[in-house]
Amino acid sequence: MNHAVKGLAVAGLVVLAAAACAAPAPPRTVAATAASAAPTGAAALPAPTGPHPVGATTLYLKDTSRPEPWVPEAKARELMVTLWYPAQAGEGPRAPYMTAKESELTLNGKRVTGVPYDALSRTRTNAVEDAKPAGRQGSLPLVVLSPGFTMPRSTLTALAEELASRGYVVAGVDHTYENYATTFPDGRVAECVACDSETDPGFGTKVAGVRAADVSFVLDRLTGPDAKWEGSSLIDPSEIAMAGQSIGGAGAVAAMLKDSRVRAGIDMDGTTYARIPKGGLSRPFLFIGSAGHQPAGRDNSWDRDWRLLTGWKRWLVLPGADHQSFTDVPLLAGALGIAVPGGLSAARSVEITRAYVRAFLDRHLRHEPQPLLDEPSPRYPEVRFCTPGTAACR
Repeated sequence: MNHAVKGLAVAGLVVLAAAACAAPAPPRTVAATAASAAPTGAAALPAPTGPHPVGATTLYLKDTSRPEPWVPEAKARELMVTLWYPAQAGEGPRAPYMTAKESELTLNGKRVTGVPYDALSRTRTNAVEDAKPAGRQGSLPLVVLSPGFTMPRSTLTALAEELASRGYVVAGVDHTYENYATTFPDGRVAECVACDSETDPGFGTKVAGVRAADVSFVLDRLTGPDAKWEGSSLIDPSEIAMAGQSIGGAGAVAAMLKDSRVRAGIDMDGTTYARIPKGGLSRPFLFIGSAGHQPAGRDNSWDRDWRLLTGWKRWLVLPGADHQSFTDVPLLAGALGIAVPGGLSAARSVEITRAYVRAFLDRHLRHEPQPLLDEPSPRYPEVRFCTPGTAACR
């Protein structure tokens, strides 16, 4: 790749998967965004605000009970998972954001040019790599994070580090062959095989189902007798939630329908595909999205599912947000020399996402009152509370 600074052809990293904002179309629609400035150099994620130091480690998991859904000749599903968690205080190297090869393939896939091939791998995180986990046995709630289509798990790191600093174990899952690059411990790199199928009928439903199966397997390996992580005994297996962005949000609905261990879910700007039974889904759920997800908007999947969510629920919209405002992408924009997507600053989009996701999890996994979720807040005037059938979000 040419490392000189030049006009960036950006079609994806900033506006990936707008299908999560559109009616059931493929989960990725590309829109071009013009360059805004010269790249600023390596990005740095904002520090988490909680009281706990944060550690991060990577797990390789192999599910031999099912074939690989995207590569028929593979007889097992292989997954890479990053865990973020409260850690014992201590010094150490920062956890890597992604590898140089993953950066190269992601930038190529998004058609971002004019920056070093390893630009994304230089992103500075806050977690200490392989730090010793901290906490009492069975005391830490678990949150699974699922990224948008073609996006790696690392693009939810700012949210994950915040939750870990607040006493959560967070599992970010790379859904193999659904993003541009997943690196296994032996050096193999799995690329986006699913990208070749995204115009197929029923593609979104298949992806959501694959992710639900992935999540159930990850839960098996993080809790119970088959636990594979040294800190697994710290997890409270009765307090598990899932949050996803774009089709990762669709995966949250699908996972809750498949696995009763997932007691609460969040969809961040994702069209939903898994159909909720007529009897409804009674566990807590949060929709939070950009303007395209206002009631009676261009994506009707939230309107459809809202009627079937029979437990605690909220529908929040940020009219100034972009599809990627709920991810790290705004934080990476300067390093890539591109405009911050949407009308919110990178710092503000991260602050709002962290605040509302954390409030939802504190309410439903820690059972603590959260007034932020009860009505609009003057602290976050960008956030509107919506109810289908009413004249407007307030």
